[in-house]
Amino acid sequence: MLNYFIIAAVVATALVLLFGVLTMARGGEFNRKYGNKLMRLRILMQAIAVILIMLSLWAASSGG
Repeated sequence: MLNYFIIAAVVATALVLLFGVLTMARGGEFNRKYGNKLMRLRILMQAIAVILIMLSLWAASSGG
């Protein structure tokens, strides 16, 4: 079950990253308003993915 959450977190991270990069490349008012927020959201999604991966590794090593 945890594997599905890991996949979802990695996909969400990739989508936020892609959207942020495209927004930054396009520029304009939207980028000025939301560019920094998108990159912060990417960092949050990355942290969630890393935590889930670490939990999965811990569960596998403890026999759970």
